[in-house]
Amino acid sequence: MLEGRRLEDLDELLARTGIHERPVAVLDLDAFDANAADLARRAAGTPLRVASKSLRVRGLLERVLARPGYAGILAFTLPEALWLVHHGARDVVVAYPTAERGALRRLATRPEALDAITLMVDESAQLDLILDATADLHPRAGGRRIRIALELDVSYAPLPGLPGLRFGALRSPVRSVDQAVALAREVLARPRVALVGLMAYEGHVAGVTDAAATPYGAAVRAMKRLSRPDVAARRAEVVATVSDLVELEFVNGGGTGSIESTAAEGAVTEIAAGSGLVGPGLFDHYRDFTPHAALLLGVSVVRRPAPGVATLLGGGWIASGVPAEDRLPTIAHPPGLAFAPQEAAGEVQTPVIGPAADALRVGDTVWLRHAKAGEPAEHFAAYVLVQGEEISGFLPTYRGEGAVFL
Repeated sequence: MLEGRRLEDLDELLARTGIHERPVAVLDLDAFDANAADLARRAAGTPLRVASKSLRVRGLLERVLARPGYAGILAFTLPEALWLVHHGARDVVVAYPTAERGALRRLATRPEALDAITLMVDESAQLDLILDATADLHPRAGGRRIRIALELDVSYAPLPGLPGLRFGALRSPVRSVDQAVALAREVLARPRVALVGLMAYEGHVAGVTDAAATPYGAAVRAMKRLSRPDVAARRAEVVATVSDLVELEFVNGGGTGSIESTAAEGAVTEIAAGSGLVGPGLFDHYRDFTPHAALLLGVSVVRRPAPGVATLLGGGWIASGVPAEDRLPTIAHPPGLAFAPQEAAGEVQTPVIGPAADALRVGDTVWLRHAKAGEPAEHFAAYVLVQGEEISGFLPTYRGEGAVFL
């Protein structure tokens, strides 16, 4: 795997294969496969649905879905889901509500897509939009209904009297059993749609690192410990009550950081996972698991502006989310480098400082890891694949495939 000493030899390996351009993205298939095996082990038999936004490489989606323990894709948008179905996917849940009228109309006229794709809703306005956009197309669907799943919010609010005190993403407005049942009844009462599933993502457990030996780390661990019973109880109660109205095909929950606790819930039939396949920088700080770093991004040294400073061309791939230091790339190699505090990682240039900077020369490569798993695919047309001691090929990203999601 591309860890430790082998990073020193990566430039030579790429050069022997005729790959000299920088920036370059290298994916270690051995690390990717080891991560996939570990995620399945942690799930202990509960199927894993692959979050496509954490990969954005169709070949990697196909690779992991061919493994035991994996079933289905959790897509980001309906246009992406339609594109994936066009290329052979047969079970795609769209994780977020859609307001794309054109994509809805394409869905309603493609029987194979209607059979494969499930849309997410969390309020009646989304149902209204779906039905309005497709009102004149039902005869072309062959009697098929648009598959619908409900999203339940399971963020943690320890003090209901203080609505500002909550942990978790601002996602669905559906929090209670009564709200979930009311929305389920609305779906069941509408024509041309069918309620088939439910999703409840505990992002405050799955997506927040907890290994820091600091007061903050202790607070995060306490928050997770207190919130897990609330998540499990609310999810189980909603699933049981909605199941009295309609038989659900799936109940999706969790993420890479919560696999064990989510798998322990009897109400959950599948777990979402994606980032753990790649092991990005943000995933270096969990207590209970440590993924391998599978994706490395190489950028060139192009300047030596001062002693103890080397300047990289580009490198400013800042992760989405709350702007903070943890959104910067991680410098993977060589050791002994840090970002210059007055510039950090920039779109045009990234100065690096530290003991190792004086040893760098123009044309050398510095290897970075993005803070998030899928976002690097927006910057590269393809990933170079390394397996064992050899370059084993290339895989195009969505961008490289020219995916316009028609």
